[in-house]
Amino acid sequence: MSRGVVGRVCDAIAAWSNRSEVNHVLGDVHYMAWFLPRKRTVLTVLDCVTLERLTGWRRRIFWLLWYWWPLRRCDHVTVISTYSGESLRRWVSVRPERIHVIPPPLSSEFKPAPPGPRVGKTRLLQVGTAPNKNLPRVLEAIQGLPVLLVIVGEPDAAILARIDELGVESEIHGALSREDLLEQYRLSDFIIFASTYEGFGLPIIEAQAVGRPVIAGDVCAMPEAAGGAACMVDPFRVEAIRAGIVRLLEDSDYADTLVKRGFENARRYAPERIAGEYAEVYRLAAGCETGKADDRFTA
Repeated sequence: MSRGVVGRVCDAIAAWSNRSEVNHVLGDVHYMAWFLPRKRTVLTVLDCVTLERLTGWRRRIFWLLWYWWPLRRCDHVTVISTYSGESLRRWVSVRPERIHVIPPPLSSEFKPAPPGPRVGKTRLLQVGTAPNKNLPRVLEAIQGLPVLLVIVGEPDAAILARIDELGVESEIHGALSREDLLEQYRLSDFIIFASTYEGFGLPIIEAQAVGRPVIAGDVCAMPEAAGGAACMVDPFRVEAIRAGIVRLLEDSDYADTLVKRGFENARRYAPERIAGEYAEVYRLAAGCETGKADDRFTA
């Protein structure tokens, strides 16, 4: 991803020079669609969180260059959740029939892994340290509970100081490889994902696929991702997060039920199924009749 106006214009021109029968722009590079052919371009919008955080002229410029103009340059838009689609339509006028909800696929490496015998404190896995991951409230919620908070990410100095201040026992891992991250899921007892904002919430279904109970924020797209198979809590209330953790610690039947439901929910995100949904959108963009075989767009 380039920086600055000139670099991004060059990227957009390069995309035009390499245009194909169907062009798919995804990730935080919406500007790549600036010059692509409208009828044969698909744009994926993950969320609108940056628009919601910016103010004034910065928001206006970002809205114009990252959303309004790119959306005028494509006939088909994919979003990773119904919530993201609704958010997008609040910011930009897009006809509903142009929006296709296609969630992210679950990598096939995330498979059921029976938990080992619990030794010592319960391992509570927290994936991510960005502000929306809500670590300050999570730390307050677990103060005094018999848990070890395993953090994947790099907490800032304020978070590290808060860990010491509250006396929370923690184990911190920086950036991990896919295999090392998967190992942390396997080693965990529960997953805490009490975010305040998510366009989807992939760690929820990754944990479900491995077979771990999940505590998730009951806002944005997380209830949609969890599919009724997680302990949903108000992420803005410390006491609600704590109550969710305590319930999983004390009610093993409830935790087992979440695991069983989680396996069922995770199957909805099988890569083959998601690929098939994208293939249908590509057929639409190519002007093909959907539902019929086409070797160019086969999952």
